[in-house]
Amino acid sequence: MPIRKYELRYLPLFQEDLRGIIQYIMENLKNPEAAAALIDAVEEAITERSFCAESFEPYPSARERELPYYAIYVNNFVVYYVVIDHRIMEVRRCLYKGRDRSSLI
Repeated sequence: MPIRKYELRYLPLFQEDLRGIIQYIMENLKNPEAAAALIDAVEEAITERSFCAESFEPYPSARERELPYYAIYVNNFVVYYVVIDHRIMEVRRCLYKGRDRSSLI
């Protein structure tokens, strides 16, 4: 049986999160190589997960949600996504793992 790949969809909020992280690394930390490596690592982790998006335990949440959130840990960051209709992997947020994320997702 062939492996199904979920269709990827990115929310503008995820793109804004990632852009802010990359900008901080480049401008404040003065480390463009680390910024480029993080972009590659996030992209690779999302693509890899898109083959088995629902095969992981949902991320625990205090909020009641229509769709469960899933988490992908990439270095010091967490990428959050939901699966819609068992076919779309919608990437919603990318947040620093040391941050209080409970109010953000």
